[in-house]
Amino acid sequence: MHQLLNTLYITTEGSYIRVDHETLKVTVEKETKLQVPVHHIGSVVCFGDVLMSPAAIHRCASDGRSVVWLDRNGRFKARVEGPVSGNVLLRRAQHEASLNSDVALAIARNMVAGKVQNTRQVVLRGAREVSNTEHADELRETADMLARTVQQLPTCETLDALRGFEGEAARVYFSILDRLVTADRETFRMNGRSRRPPLDPLNALLSFLYALLMNDCVAAAEGVGLDPQVGFLHAIRPGRAALALDLMEELRCILADRLVLTLINRRQITAEDFLSRPGGAVHLYDESRKAVIVAYQKRKQEEITHSLLDQKMPLGLVPHVQARLLARTLRKDMEAYIPFTTR
Repeated sequence: MHQLLNTLYITTEGSYIRVDHETLKVTVEKETKLQVPVHHIGSVVCFGDVLMSPAAIHRCASDGRSVVWLDRNGRFKARVEGPVSGNVLLRRAQHEASLNSDVALAIARNMVAGKVQNTRQVVLRGAREVSNTEHADELRETADMLARTVQQLPTCETLDALRGFEGEAARVYFSILDRLVTADRETFRMNGRSRRPPLDPLNALLSFLYALLMNDCVAAAEGVGLDPQVGFLHAIRPGRAALALDLMEELRCILADRLVLTLINRRQITAEDFLSRPGGAVHLYDESRKAVIVAYQKRKQEEITHSLLDQKMPLGLVPHVQARLLARTLRKDMEAYIPFTTR
């Protein structure tokens, strides 16, 4: 049996988190809003101006529970964690692999293959479901292009070439993503991917969910003893969790993009959920962020069958499984890293 520990998301600014016996208690202006057993929590994520008592921080750190602070829009600000877990030999193998161009390329290539294959499945599913014939044709053409990209990946001899294929596949995918929107297409029209800041509601939703997924992938890497800063596809930069970004790639469209489309098409998120700021930036209102977080938590509880392991598990467990498969690859217990793919 798999146990998926919950992430405690605190989105109300002015909240204060403290330890009360074996629970974490969240208060706002001295009024208790939530009290949850510590052993039910895998990590704590705070949005905006949220305070935490030293005792609560110490308890989480000693138990191996990370505490993350993000700004109101989901951008990473700080992270507190206890002593580094995992075998130092695994981290050394990871660092050595990242410096070996052939090994790094092989791992990165399979990650990109998983990402492109999964985005292709989202596009094909959309082509079957949309009623607009012209959009369906565009989606099928995009799916064909993505299939060709997967076939060409083995020819990549450098990371730069691989990143070029990945970047072009992402550009084409995002150029047609709004064709999968069936409700309020005017509000959720998308002119490519915009990040910092997001310039339309669809990009704002994607960026917010990617921030949540990023935190889960950092936790997954740390949970098996990997260094989340040392990746293979994404270049190493100070303050950048390159490995977490790597692990995210094959999971973005599954855990985030499909959820975005569901929220929009079921009208659970509408134009009224977004705030436009000077300069063109678009962000979710506070209450809307809470609704998205609840939907994300529910999405992670959905059960899937892992294609490699042939086991049923909650979708939220997949980042942890993939991190474990990567660790086995680095230890040479597996010949190659196998990405998570859907049908």
